[in-house]
Amino acid sequence: WRGWEGAPYSTLVPSDEVTINYRHGLPVITLMLPTRSERCQFTVKPVVTTVGGFLQDLQREDKGIERAEIFTTDGSKVSDATLMEVLLMNDFKLVINNTAYSASPPVKDKLNSEHATEMEDIKSLVHRLFVALHLEDHQIRKERELLQKVDHLKEELLPLEQMKARIMDSADAKTSRLLWVGLALMSTQGGALAWLTWWVYSWDIMEPVTYFITYGSAMAFYAYFVLTKQDYIYPHAKDRQFLHYFYRKSKKQHFNVERYNKLKDDLAQTEESLRRLHQPLHLRLPIQEISDKD
Repeated sequence: WRGWEGAPYSTLVPSDEVTINYRHGLPVITLMLPTRSERCQFTVKPVVTTVGGFLQDLQREDKGIERAEIFTTDGSKVSDATLMEVLLMNDFKLVINNTAYSASPPVKDKLNSEHATEMEDIKSLVHRLFVALHLEDHQIRKERELLQKVDHLKEELLPLEQMKARIMDSADAKTSRLLWVGLALMSTQGGALAWLTWWVYSWDIMEPVTYFITYGSAMAFYAYFVLTKQDYIYPHAKDRQFLHYFYRKSKKQHFNVERYNKLKDDLAQTEESLRRLHQPLHLRLPIQEISDKD
């Protein structure tokens, strides 16, 4: 008899030389080892063990096995990466050295779609049980990590917050002084125009002066819009001047604004993660119990 791929085999052993039975839900393959002349049982895990792993187990058990391969009934070689679960769905040929063994898995134990669905349901149930049993430990560990991160970020932010407060006080004071100076200048300008109008010159002379002063003010406001792309609104102008003083003072005192903002964002994200961890849906607790704890 001539085997697959033109390889000559001396004998074709009947199927009773290789038996496959299921014990405790696992397939047990029993066969005769060629050099030891004794039957040996191999229990395989079909969803984990591959054909290559099974063949390696054969060669480890019997050092006299030089060649071990598996073929389908039509002569196609089965890949070593194929799972035993797939192999045991149909009959196959086990070739050891020059002997071919015919194997027929029990029909009642073949994996069908209904069995596969049941297995998936069991796996899903086991996963849910594992999550339920280990959820509390995972949440406690996660909460501890988040709390440690919050404390670490607050320690880093503390000196920056103190420096920022000093810089903001200085910038706010300078901005307030600038506003008061502006009010003083406008008051002085109004008083000077009134004095020139009623005591020095007449309105006929001062009217063109006030017109050009007004026109000059309009030009100044328009120039502000061209430079800043914003209307000259007093609160916006005050905030802009405050930021100008703040960044100039920060540069002098080496206050890293970007690092401060990054730490603030990290702290906000960490606190949000901690808040979400304490939500009832994550803790699997009713709303009322959470409220009572708070």
